[in-house]
Amino acid sequence: MPLIPAPAGVLEVDALWQQDNPNDPNTDTVALLCHPNPLFDGTMNNKVVTTMYRFARDSGMHVVRFNFRGVGQSTGEHDYANGEVTDAMTVLQWLAGQTSARKLWLGGFSFGGYVTARVAEQVLTSAHVWGLSDFDIVNVALISPSIEKNDGSDLTLPIAKTFEIYGDADEVIAPENMQDFADRLGIRVSIVEGAGHFFHGRLTELKKLLQQQSFDADTQ
Repeated sequence: MPLIPAPAGVLEVDALWQQDNPNDPNTDTVALLCHPNPLFDGTMNNKVVTTMYRFARDSGMHVVRFNFRGVGQSTGEHDYANGEVTDAMTVLQWLAGQTSARKLWLGGFSFGGYVTARVAEQVLTSAHVWGLSDFDIVNVALISPSIEKNDGSDLTLPIAKTFEIYGDADEVIAPENMQDFADRLGIRVSIVEGAGHFFHGRLTELKKLLQQQSFDADTQ
């Protein structure tokens, strides 16, 4: 897996590039995925991130996941979302030079869900600052986003293209707080009954919901 230059040194990246297929519109789309909190052993190989990876791959998208600073071979230290947003934007700048795809599917789980929301905001409001003005967000998938210890009250998101999925038995982030977050922003929600934070035994269902919600967002 390549190591790319980054503000904190290097970032470890895992990229899957699909063959261009004029009959498959998703080959114009690249998925960028963010993993859960490194302080609790979160890496890009987390099984929920891997489920998003498989969904994007099977949908014909290019897929890029990476380790935040201080994880795996990525250098630097955990920066409580601020540096991690910079990490994600750095990977986005890198992938812009690897593919002509300019439709962007953003997905993140837990801590990575919050980072993903902030990345979407950067692309939506400040893309020119990063040299990424030609990207068009098609979906923002927030899976059990960590919104209790991270302030999401002033986020600017592409509402019609953003959705949240969480389990009503989440033992890490209070389901009612995730619902309040979605209600406040006006984004769509899918609730997996009986599922905990890590969707143990429910990953197949999660993948189907990703497909369903992405389709719904594409038709908005």
